[in-house]
Order: sequence, then structure tokens, then C-alpha cells
Amino acid sequence: MASREHLTRALWTLFEPIHAVTYFSEQSREALAAIGLTRYWDGYFAGRSAPLGALSGPPVTAMFSGFAPFLVDRALPAVWSVVTPAQAIEARYAGAAATLRAIVPDEPVVRAAADALTPLVADLDTIGRPLAAAFAALPLEDDPYRRLWQVAGTLREHRGDGHVAALVTLEIAGITTLVLRSGLDLDAQSMQRARGWSDEEWSAEAQRLAARGLLDDERRTTPAGVALLDEAEELTNRLAVGAIKGLSDDEVRSVAVALYPVASAVSSLFPYPNPIGMPGSWDPASDPDATAIGETLTR
Repeated sequence: MASREHLTRALWTLFEPIHAVTYFSEQSREALAAIGLTRYWDGYFAGRSAPLGALSGPPVTAMFSGFAPFLVDRALPAVWSVVTPAQAIEARYAGAAATLRAIVPDEPVVRAAADALTPLVADLDTIGRPLAAAFAALPLEDDPYRRLWQVAGTLREHRGDGHVAALVTLEIAGITTLVLRSGLDLDAQSMQRARGWSDEEWSAEAQRLAARGLLDDERRTTPAGVALLDEAEELTNRLAVGAIKGLSDDEVRSVAVALYPVASAVSSLFPYPNPIGMPGSWDPASDPDATAIGETLTR
């Protein structure tokens, strides 16, 4: 029988891709460009932080983890002279809903998924989770496509806030996570470039990790480094269990059954492996105990 932590992780593999359409779809990019956010990272930082208001770069760098301060500061607060947080929020909703509607035109399927997932955010504990709290405070949408993306995003940020807390606890947050993962299962060059880190910053972090015994001389993650990444994922799973409090295991599986058709349909948008570390989705009908879903990202 699957543990509660494992069921929580398995459910994440279903709501994560539904929310992640906002980062990969053409409709989402077009919606942000239409309000003046033509550069990808301007739209990313503005859109994702907008529920918290017109923030400057440093708090966003702290909450998001992994991005070079230079990259964030280039976007924030400058974008707020172009758009308001309300406009950025609406653009994200519009782009995500258009994407989901194009990929899953069967509205009853989407409505069933939204109805199944919505109760999980009704009483979500967001203490210490600023991104989840801001997302959860937005008025609940009536349109099923917008609502499904909204509640999936709230749960995604809830888990993400907990993940950052886990990384901080284990002293591997920020660039450290990226360099460690790049020695294991991500492409170092693309991750460094995408997250805005200089060669000097990347090399300095690699040296620090080697001194900690977490990277070898060829910048491959050592067994100790793998164990630390696994520990971070296990702690993230424990911190995320609150999202399914009040639900029995069978009720969690029922939610998953409702989500799977949508998550499966949107999977064509994403490369695997992908830069956000998203695994394939759990199919609860054929694998009720989620045995195909790993306990961690690294095994």
C-alpha cells in the first residue's frame, strides 16, 4: 500500500503539468506578449509573482530559488512600468485557459477535474508558503478551464514553497540545487544559461560542492550528493501531505482519476526530461499504488 507521502507525490505529477502549460504553450506566451511582456523571463517573473503585488527582484529571487539575481533584477521592478499585477494575472489565466481549451476541448472532462481538485485548496495551510498563499487568495474562477489551472497552480506553489524550505534546511538551495542536479540528470550548460548564472558563479559553486564531497572532480554528483537530493525530495513530500488531509487514500485516487485525462493530454507540450524536473504523470487506473512513480527525482 502506498504511503501518504507517496500518494501526495504521485498526485503532484498530475497537477504539475496542468499548471505548467503557462510556461510552455504558445497561447501563454502570446497572452503575455499582448500586454507588453515580450521577453520570456519578463513574463515569467511578472506573471508568477503578480499575486503578491508589484515586487522588486530580491524577494522574488528568494522565493523562487535557483535564479541568478541579475536575471530577476533585469525584469523586476521594471515590468511594473509596463503592466500592472492585475494585468499580468489576467494574461496568465487567459493564456493557460486557451491552451487547455485547445488541447482538451471536452469541457465536462475539464469541469470534472476542476471539481475534484478544488476542495483540496479550500482549507490549505499556507503558513510559511508565500506563493501558495497569494495564489490561494485570488477569487475562485467560475470557468472550468480557468479554475482548473488556478487550483492546480495553488497546489503547485504550495509544494514548491515547501520544496524551497526543504532545500534551505539542507543547505542546497539556489544555484547549489542546479549544480548538483546538473551533475546528475540535467544539462549543465542549458541550466546555467537559462537561470542566468555566469561561468564564474557556476564554477565557484562547483568548487564549493566538491569541497563538501557532493561533486567529484568531473562535476558529477557523488553518492553523498545524490543522498542529499533524495533527502530534499523526501522532506518535500512530507511537507506536502497537508494538501490531502481529510481525504482517504481512495478519495485521493478518485481525484487522480479525474485529473489524469487532462494531465495526459497536455504532456505533449513538455520535453522529457524537462528543465523543471517534472516526471511523467501517474495513471491511477492502471497503477493505483503509483508504483511507477519514484519516491524521489533521482531514483
